[in-house]
Amino acid sequence: MPKLAVMMTPDRADDVCSPETRELLAARFDVSWAGPDLSPEVVVGSDVVLTSWGTPHLDKALWADGNGPKVVAHAAGSVKKLIDPAILDQGVAVFSAGTRIAWSVGEYCLASMLTLARRLPHFDQALRAGGWKQPHVRGGELAGQKVGILGASSTARALITLLKPFGCDILVYDPYLTAERAEQLGVRTARLDEALQCRFVSIHVPDVPETRGLVTRKLIEQLPDHAIVVNSSRGPAIDQAALLEHCLDGRLFAALDVFDPEPPTFGPDVLAAPNLLLTPHIAGDTVEGHLALAGYVIADVLRWLDDGVRGPSFVDPAVWAIAA
Repeated sequence: MPKLAVMMTPDRADDVCSPETRELLAARFDVSWAGPDLSPEVVVGSDVVLTSWGTPHLDKALWADGNGPKVVAHAAGSVKKLIDPAILDQGVAVFSAGTRIAWSVGEYCLASMLTLARRLPHFDQALRAGGWKQPHVRGGELAGQKVGILGASSTARALITLLKPFGCDILVYDPYLTAERAEQLGVRTARLDEALQCRFVSIHVPDVPETRGLVTRKLIEQLPDHAIVVNSSRGPAIDQAALLEHCLDGRLFAALDVFDPEPPTFGPDVLAAPNLLLTPHIAGDTVEGHLALAGYVIADVLRWLDDGVRGPSFVDPAVWAIAA
């Protein structure tokens, strides 16, 4: 029976390991659970290491003698801060639950679009202040609208799936998206400026040098009036100051779950703006989503160990450079 080390605190294990997943681990592995101090000794001699948020960086020295874990299963998102890519060259299989988290993020983006399209924060504020109908304000619909998506990441693909019932015309900017793959997704490829001419824009790019400052002040100025911008990826992808200026003058609407820097410091004008939906980097944070994370990656690990099959959570070394 292969040995599996759970390199996360007991509290985190309760957060990402459902009772069903614990039963599966016990049935298929000789399991060692780390304590609150996350002593690295628990990893020594293991075949698989299960990690999550809060797990310290796994130094490549663990694999120096050739006897390190054969599999790293990350019950969280990006693995870039968790491991050194050098271990991929040693044949270590790495799995990430980022594709499961993507669904939660997709739901957040859809909810944000609908919330701002219908002007719900404005009506909420008016009602709380003693008002009622607002004759000068009327919400709009998402159905049939053009949606520009920046980046064809797993979160973008989740949103594309969720948008299908709305019959939207979806334009995707991603230098790595082929025409064939776009057709499979049911979207159109577009230049960056074309995607930013849509009434709805959602950002789904990784934090790499090429995407920092991707959406410039000039591009923001060219967004159509009353456009809705959703950013659930990385704060540095957009000129935050320019976007906020256009929101404060009432021209644009935005839902921001990520900021530059984090946490942000905003003045009362930003905090009171009804055309801004501000959340503290929680787009991928749901009860059901978190409890599913360990089970999601372990299912793929078992397929890998049993049959050599790469499941959806497998981290492909070939795309490491452009991964989130």
